[in-house]
Amino acid sequence: MKIAFVVCNEVYTPRVMEIMKKSEIDFYTRWEHVLGKGHGTEAHLGTRSFPEVNSVLMIAFDQDEPLQKLIHAVTEENSSILRADDKIRLFQVPLEKIL
Repeated sequence: MKIAFVVCNEVYTPRVMEIMKKSEIDFYTRWEHVLGKGHGTEAHLGTRSFPEVNSVLMIAFDQDEPLQKLIHAVTEENSSILRADDKIRLFQVPLEKIL
């Protein structure tokens, strides 16, 4: 089992939700107005100086196929996004248990 966190600038949330739909993934938890800064990216802090904010999806997978579909779709979408700061990020980690 695995868990994936998909992080994007909130402007890209509709694209990410379309990726989820095309990947036939209808299970997730979504956080809006998430603040942060990644390695080598601009800060997204919702302030006057750094006005952008992020959106995060948490998706628990008990099968590998849907996760692989999602990884492929995010990779494909990122190929059309020019600015490195705007790329959709996917973090995959082991998941020990779902209750």
